[in-house]
Amino acid sequence: MPSASTLPAYYAARAAEYERVYDKPERQRDLAKLRTSIPPLLAGRDVLEIACGTGYWTAVIAPSARRIVGVDINPETLEIAGAKPYPPGRVTFEAADVHAALAKHRGFDGAFAGFWWSHIPRRERRAFVESLCKALAPGAVVVVLDNLYVEGSSTPLAHTDADGNTFQKRRLDDGSEHLVLKNFPTEAELREELAGLASRVGYTALDYYWLLEFSTSD
Repeated sequence: MPSASTLPAYYAARAAEYERVYDKPERQRDLAKLRTSIPPLLAGRDVLEIACGTGYWTAVIAPSARRIVGVDINPETLEIAGAKPYPPGRVTFEAADVHAALAKHRGFDGAFAGFWWSHIPRRERRAFVESLCKALAPGAVVVVLDNLYVEGSSTPLAHTDADGNTFQKRRLDDGSEHLVLKNFPTEAELREELAGLASRVGYTALDYYWLLEFSTSD
């Protein structure tokens, strides 16, 4: 089994073709629902967007948010994100490791993480929730969006490690192959990882995606 690619290297190489994933015909109904349902959850809030990538969801959230700071480790994806139109003065981007960003940015009353949760190793998810909640203001709203595994639509799983982390083998346009960490947590696992750290937890499963909403404890 080949070694796993680092996520920054993989997403840097994938930047130009990343948004094709949103073109899958079978996912359009779910995406339309999400583009409608997510913005009101963060309306009027100062939002820290974790691993914002090419800014697809930044552009969805920006019209209703008070402001957004989008953080991503890759300049390649941020270049694409920065070229999108946003309400004037409302969106800024920062090239930084997510963990460093949480240590730097404090007091936001909203956070969004799109397709980041699935890339966190299982053993590290609880610690990440702790760091995120510590960085945000009490009562902040957190919205998490990620993939459900759907046979025939999702990239098949290629490997499972000793900790239960699953990996997909992905091929890019340049012919390179990457073994990428991609977990598919259950609702029960997510709720367990949030226990004692979050309140007002809500979980919605669509056909191809799951949406998690919670508030940091007051």
